Amino acid sequence: MKHITLGKTGLRVSRLCLGTMPFGLQTDEATGHAVMDAAAEGGVDFLDTADVYPLGGDTSTAGRTEEIVGAWLKGKRQNFILATKCVGQMGPNPWDQGMSRKHILDAIDASLKRLQTDYVDLYQLHSYDPATPLDEALEALDAVVRSGKARYVGVSNWPAFRVARGIGRTELKSLSRIASVQPRYNLLFRTFERDLLPLCQEEGVAVIPYNPLAGGLLTGKHNHAAAPPNGGRFTLGRAGAMYQQRYWHEAEFETIEALKGLAAEAGMSLTTLAVRWVLSNPAITAPIIGASRPEQLADNLAAAEQGPLPADLKAKLDELTHGWRAVDAER
Repeated sequence: MKHITLGKTGLRVSRLCLGTMPFGLQTDEATGHAVMDAAAEGGVDFLDTADVYPLGGDTSTAGRTEEIVGAWLKGKRQNFILATKCVGQMGPNPWDQGMSRKHILDAIDASLKRLQTDYVDLYQLHSYDPATPLDEALEALDAVVRSGKARYVGVSNWPAFRVARGIGRTELKSLSRIASVQPRYNLLFRTFERDLLPLCQEEGVAVIPYNPLAGGLLTGKHNHAAAPPNGGRFTLGRAGAMYQQRYWHEAEFETIEALKGLAAEAGMSLTTLAVRWVLSNPAITAPIIGASRPEQLADNLAAAEQGPLPADLKAKLDELTHGWRAVDAER
């Protein structure tokens, strides 16, 4: 497994990051541990989670994924780079969510307890909270770093203008700089190529994209003529409707049929093709891969082993999917 520098930091991370959000609802603890075992055997030493996970749950299940990850890491924490996130709703009180100083400082302590560690390597704001002054949130993140509870900080699901403003405020106030962003990015959703990815290249911000397989649609296993399978990403709890709204459309399935042909010509699975395409963008640091079963990791790991796509094949994929650049970023 190749490693790459995380933005402007001195930290090196594996070229793939394992996302853990299915653990605890879609996937039980034993299977989650088996997935992490398989990822580690494949050379992945970068793990991403969040306090609100598992995906599709609510406040009654929030935190379960971190507990599963923490139990697996016991005795081997020093061998992995660990990232988690806050901002989502974690309890019944109005202050149990958001980017306020109170919530951020409470949330990091709660995450560390669940993860059974005294620090995380990367602590991220999971989304943007317009009700909190930006400086308050950035100062709270800086306090987390200065306390030793996190090594670096980042953001997720922030548009380019907010990332740019955040970088500017941290530089002006000498606060811990935004080291990374987590945007949605794949062959079916390329909107952030217009502004966020160029900004990150310009400013040396690491890009850790999620959904490189469009929620599993880019595995090619789904059929638009049939209903989404029960228990999968497109039907799971409160997340099912969101994923269907993002990807479960006739146009996406038509594009996937064309992509299947290109993958077959290139002699690789559609999964490997899709992840290699993401890796081929020079702005990308480490795509977040996920699996509900260990065997699902093989084609993802093959993508990292084989590396970026040949220029001619990438050009064909870019041309085939260029229309997705104009899709609204909120879709």
